[in-house]
Amino acid sequence: MLFASLLAVTLALQSTPATPPKPATDARVDQSKVTTLPEPSVTAVANLVRSTPPQPVHRIASRAADVPTSQATYDKARAAMQRGLAYLAKLQSPNGAFFESKEVAPTDMEPRKRAASVAVTAMALKAFVQAGELAPKDAGAKARASIDRVLGDEKTLALVTNGGVGNYVMSCVASGLSAVGDADARAGAERAIAWLRASQWDDGEGLGATTDWYGGAGYGNGKRPDLSNTQMMVEAMHDAGVSPDDPAMQRALAFVARTQNRKASNPAGWAQSGSGDGGFVYSPANGGESFASEDAGEGRYGEKLATKSLRSYGSMTYAGYKSLLYAGLSSEDPRVKDALAWIAANFTFAENPGLGQQGYFYYTHAMSRAMHASRLDSITDAKGAARDWRAELVDALVARQSESGSWKNGTPRWEEASEELATIYSVLALQEAIKPRVTME
Repeated sequence: MLFASLLAVTLALQSTPATPPKPATDARVDQSKVTTLPEPSVTAVANLVRSTPPQPVHRIASRAADVPTSQATYDKARAAMQRGLAYLAKLQSPNGAFFESKEVAPTDMEPRKRAASVAVTAMALKAFVQAGELAPKDAGAKARASIDRVLGDEKTLALVTNGGVGNYVMSCVASGLSAVGDADARAGAERAIAWLRASQWDDGEGLGATTDWYGGAGYGNGKRPDLSNTQMMVEAMHDAGVSPDDPAMQRALAFVARTQNRKASNPAGWAQSGSGDGGFVYSPANGGESFASEDAGEGRYGEKLATKSLRSYGSMTYAGYKSLLYAGLSSEDPRVKDALAWIAANFTFAENPGLGQQGYFYYTHAMSRAMHASRLDSITDAKGAARDWRAELVDALVARQSESGSWKNGTPRWEEASEELATIYSVLALQEAIKPRVTME
């Protein structure tokens, strides 16, 4: 239901006296897999309900009253965060990097280890910077120097961006440098944002606005788009101060809306035959896929069902929800309302709903960002109980923190058996819980 509005915005902003010829479809796109969706009927399209998006917040609050939360929750979060950062500082290499000995799939690039290291180092940079004076001395400066060396070496930068996880890397770099905030860091963030813009799947690759790839981002190097990568791109643009009215943000909004299990606004076959529960799946591309469907034994693409449908799950629903807000949709927009209804019905810190312990720390990070962006202090769950998300998040992460100050997922999928990555996710989530309340301009 966003296509007509999206095209109007794009044409208004980018119209020229002469219409250029339509580019040929990018050779990396497998046309046999791309689905062209029907235009939603006019009667089914509700107007976008717009709002001023939450402003980026790059530092934790200096007192509990600014959050707001109780003094006990605030103190508990600060202590756990500080222990986590101290643990990370001990793992930092002499050149300021993290994750240097790790390979991350999926990727077809060489060297794989370098790409993973740049992304995780940028995430650690953000964690150190947002902590302010609580961060270990020089840890943030060392991490920034490591990122600056990559951005300053064209050959190294090409290696980490032209391979299989380029979007992941440059999204993390943009967010990390945006948190630093000085002129040089902003210039680096803008460079990363420019790369993300150029890599977004859109009409520049010959894809029409109704195709299921349009507006999304994938890992890079021609990979099909997915919500995980797209929400990272949207989050990076938000952190860097990109307007929600920017064409790249609005194209991403169109893609994100196509990942929602919502019959009224998503014309994809899997959504029309699905639950319509308002949650989100992993990707609408190539007919759609969901890790929760795979985990339920229905096939990642719903291929084991007589009539294809896909299951919503926690991490992707929070990813989708916050992306809608960052792209300027109001809490009154029906897409946002339905996403929040799914969240209320599945509210938990015990697991990643739909996937159990798989991706748990990614889930808590996405949840914390989404809840902070929502401006809500509590969620009313399916039983009618008001749930203080900040207090519950802090309690859940503190309970999982080891004596060393680290976190680790016993379910190793998506690299969360790595204490470096799981600890960074956890620290970033704790920081969202004690950032000042977001403002509206």
